Amino acid sequence: MEEDADFLEDSNGNLDDPKAGEILSFVQERFSKAETARETEEARWLKAYRNYRGIYGPDVQFTDTEKSRVFVKVTKTKVLAAYGQITEVLFGANRFPIAINPTTLPEGVEESVHIETNQKVKEAEQKAGMEPLLPGETMSDYRERLGPLFDDLADADVRPGPGTGPTQVTFEPAKVAAKKMEKKIHDQLEESQAKKHLRSSAFECALFGTGIMKGPFAVDKEYPNWDSQGVYTPTIKTVPMVSHVSIWNFYPDPDANTMEEAEYVIERHKMSRSQLRGLKKRPYFRESEIDLAIEMGESYTKEWWEQAMEDDAQEVQTERYEVLEFWGNVDTEVLKNHNVEIPRELKNEEQLSVNIWVCNGRVLRVVLNPFTPSIIPYYAVPYEANPYSLFGVGIAENMDDTQTLMNGFMRMAVDNAALSGNLVFEVDETNLVPGQDMEIYPGKVFRRQGGAPGQAIFGTKFPNVSNENMQMFDKARILSDESTGFPSFAHGQTGVSGVGRTASGISMLMSAANGSIRTVVKNMDDYLLQPLGRALFAFNMQFDFDPEVRGDLEVKAEGTESLMANEVRSQRLMQFLGVVQNPNLAPFAKLDYIVREIAKSMDLDPEKVANSKQEAALQAELLKQFQPEPQQQPGQQAPAGAQATDTQGSGGGQMGTGSVPTPGEQGFSANTGGDQ
Repeated sequence: MEEDADFLEDSNGNLDDPKAGEILSFVQERFSKAETARETEEARWLKAYRNYRGIYGPDVQFTDTEKSRVFVKVTKTKVLAAYGQITEVLFGANRFPIAINPTTLPEGVEESVHIETNQKVKEAEQKAGMEPLLPGETMSDYRERLGPLFDDLADADVRPGPGTGPTQVTFEPAKVAAKKMEKKIHDQLEESQAKKHLRSSAFECALFGTGIMKGPFAVDKEYPNWDSQGVYTPTIKTVPMVSHVSIWNFYPDPDANTMEEAEYVIERHKMSRSQLRGLKKRPYFRESEIDLAIEMGESYTKEWWEQAMEDDAQEVQTERYEVLEFWGNVDTEVLKNHNVEIPRELKNEEQLSVNIWVCNGRVLRVVLNPFTPSIIPYYAVPYEANPYSLFGVGIAENMDDTQTLMNGFMRMAVDNAALSGNLVFEVDETNLVPGQDMEIYPGKVFRRQGGAPGQAIFGTKFPNVSNENMQMFDKARILSDESTGFPSFAHGQTGVSGVGRTASGISMLMSAANGSIRTVVKNMDDYLLQPLGRALFAFNMQFDFDPEVRGDLEVKAEGTESLMANEVRSQRLMQFLGVVQNPNLAPFAKLDYIVREIAKSMDLDPEKVANSKQEAALQAELLKQFQPEPQQQPGQQAPAGAQATDTQGSGGGQMGTGSVPTPGEQGFSANTGGDQ
């Protein structure tokens, strides 16, 4: 991402820019505005975090009579259940849920071509004058549209469209290009540990309502390598990386309701001294400014929410640096005043997209946004979309009130159980000898003195109303199921009654409960996976162009396709395969596609376990050569009607015993007369 950009440096090579104050004030002003506008959201997130951890906030006041401080962490159960179900759906196919497919009508590359393998048919077509070229097109122009198959089919007589005859072999250049790009992107995502970062974003999405990911950005990755002498000579390669960004460090444009509307985004970094020095190895960072920022000392100041979230209440000086990373639009005049070299084609633009890093009042980096087209490489996905805010609503916020009710009823039940489980004593001291110890224990003797007759000590037992409180607790728990759309039986509740007692009933309930998860996964597709896949596609086409993957391709997010469990998908495919076994229906089924989808549903690589049509034809011919022919003894002739597969000696017919004849019926051995 950092390629092809210029940093802040004057014509004399002096890196100490006296005009840096304008850029610093610009970034600080944007950061202050975003920070102020985010305070309400921070209060919501902090409350959600406390409900997840089971911690009472300062706004909860207990009376002197309340002894119990119990916190029932139902919020944690539901958040983890939703997080687990989201990750199970996203990674159900055991790979990152992004696919590259050719468009419906590919441009610049042929969707399908075929070649004729029968020489006689080929000669007949040539005599008939069949020409695959468009008007005004040459054979060289046509072969350019073969894309990744250009070299493989260079010497073949290629015809447009899919093959229609048994001797014609079909090739799909657009699909081949798409799969090569898909494998390349998946390899890059695997190297950047994208699955781990996506799981972190999914967790914050379920808890706080919004998950953030960032990328792709170029990083020099070291690959271990030893030469023939055993000397370590690592290979350094620039690869695209993606990462998770915590919602607490994400400061977007407060006036934007979506990432497409955002003019800028600021990420707040908490860096150590070694991490700050490590920025020198990245392109276009100003080493002298980094050294000056380090010499000024640690500058990280904890936000109010950081202090509230810490378990340790002790105030300790943080030995870290606060670094702000800005992505957004800046007026072109400001960049010109700071000697940023602007390309000729952009000089007439009023504003440009840039990336700025600042720390301790020093500008560490100023570069033009290298992406073409320019994008802000941050993706925010809501759990439940709020149309009037960029930040979404999570499970913890939806069940905030019901969590408060459950805590209150549980505390009342515990306090009442403690009170009703003990006796409260009333003592008439006028009937006792003065100065006695009032401690109660088994075998205690109280001395009485003369006086009016009557009982001196009375025991009072309070009524137990814990059952009523627990009924209200259960009602609040049911309301939490309604408010979150995530029922308790979906995360292991026992004692389910009613329709959920049968297998079909629980299946119906689980299918209905998946409705909310479908919405969340669809949000993952639209807000995160698809734009991230497009950014990776553009990154590879811009910085790592491969002529074999050129073509009219589109990025497809596959999160919703994983909603159906692999077992169910495999079962339905097998049922459909059984239907098309009928010889009358077989010509209408694409058996090669069905076999590949069955392999996918079984978590197998279809490229390794399934053949294409051409490979299947070749393998069928090979199998014919290995089939043994039936052998007969010399001079022996098989009897008429005998078959090699007839193991019963019935001539291929079905023989059955039938029913045993009864007396009087034809065939009964004791009968005499006409039936003999």
